[in-house]
Amino acid sequence: MENFDPKKAKAISKYLSYILRHDPDDVGIILDKNGWTNTHTLIQQVKLRFPALDKTILEYIVATNNKQRFIFSDDKSLIRANQGHSIDVELNLLEQEPPTVLFHGTTIGNINSIMQEGLKKQSRHHVHLSENVTTALQVGSRHGRVSILKIHSGKMYADGYTFYISANHVWLTDHVPLAYIEDNF
Repeated sequence: MENFDPKKAKAISKYLSYILRHDPDDVGIILDKNGWTNTHTLIQQVKLRFPALDKTILEYIVATNNKQRFIFSDDKSLIRANQGHSIDVELNLLEQEPPTVLFHGTTIGNINSIMQEGLKKQSRHHVHLSENVTTALQVGSRHGRVSILKIHSGKMYADGYTFYISANHVWLTDHVPLAYIEDNF
């Protein structure tokens, strides 16, 4: 890794996120029903686009990804994305009781729609929520000026809504109705 440019790691990480969450066909890999793929095969296929990729660099990307988007199996023979899939996978997440409040970062342009319909999962499997404002700000700022919404998740849970937490500590739920959303808190 001595001659490896860390900026390449970011580009590879973005590409891995894309193929492991949305389009494995782009590199000709197959995900099993739980989103796992063979690590060696992934490296070989992604090398066609990023020749520097090897197991050491992949391990570096997984370990240093600021959002912990990826996870290896215990023996590192398999890899998958932790959440955010738009393709059909079953992550086998267990229902969890959420904290009293969670946060959702979004662009200001989405606020009118959200304040009419609540938070919807759109093309993903779940709505993504954060335990703190800082993370929600990071997530929301990817696409422009950000607005943070406070979600009364404890009340939602008490009212029968289901929550899950991914391996990288993103809270997930199917929908957040308007009654549980606080804007400009």
